[in-house]
Amino acid sequence: MSTNNLNDELTNKVLAFLGIKKRVPATLLALEKLLAAYYRSVPWESVFRIVQRAEKPAPRWPEQFWQEAMAQGAGGTCFESNYAFFALLQTIGYEGYLTINNMGDSIGCHTASVIILDGQKWLVDVGIPLYALLPISSRGVMHRRSPFLQYAVRPSGHATYQIEQRPHPKPVVFTLIDEPIDDGTYRAATENDYGENGFFLDFVILNKVINNQQWRFNMAERPWALNRFDWGQRFDTVLEGDVATSVALHFGMETAVVQRAFALTQHNYPND
Repeated sequence: MSTNNLNDELTNKVLAFLGIKKRVPATLLALEKLLAAYYRSVPWESVFRIVQRAEKPAPRWPEQFWQEAMAQGAGGTCFESNYAFFALLQTIGYEGYLTINNMGDSIGCHTASVIILDGQKWLVDVGIPLYALLPISSRGVMHRRSPFLQYAVRPSGHATYQIEQRPHPKPVVFTLIDEPIDDGTYRAATENDYGENGFFLDFVILNKVINNQQWRFNMAERPWALNRFDWGQRFDTVLEGDVATSVALHFGMETAVVQRAFALTQHNYPND
């Protein structure tokens, strides 16, 4: 189990930021509210990691992660996001552990947490994000619906599960390896994610639920556009002019940081 916790002052600030008025006992309903509050408040994004790597190539641990989320609209990718969210959950009384998982042929590239409530394991993943808590059972396929997608957790071997989503062009999300990762190993993997083979460091990509709609921006796709998703359908709004500023304003992020991330990576995707 991770020994990482938030102090009381930061915990209270984070809960207020997420719109949680007070601490309540650790229950499934309370956890569902926390998850929904998170993905509506904190983006999945590569912007702050790109800038961090250029200025100080070291992980943004939970205190920095949450401070930047509250002050600058920041988020992160899976290693930092799941670690920060798990730190919050652990601090307010939830029990569980962190995992490191696979995506297709990419080994050890994705993280998630498993929370245990009344003897039942629940997959909690703000590093995709998954928009629902997913029950884990070796006895058979488990299904759960979110406001945006339908999910399935399919046993595929010893302590492994295929996490699936529909409707989606990539129905298999990742392979969960249901084995606890100790804090030192997790932190080392997070540090490695800032290295030469780190993920999502060469282009700007963001996801966030805004006004109960899924939105994305992906620098790797041309023409540059804001993408909105609605149960498998995609709607694009092409962006022109100062795209970095438009993206920052749409996702509620500090403009100067988004502009810096664009400047650091835009050469990877020149105009056609």
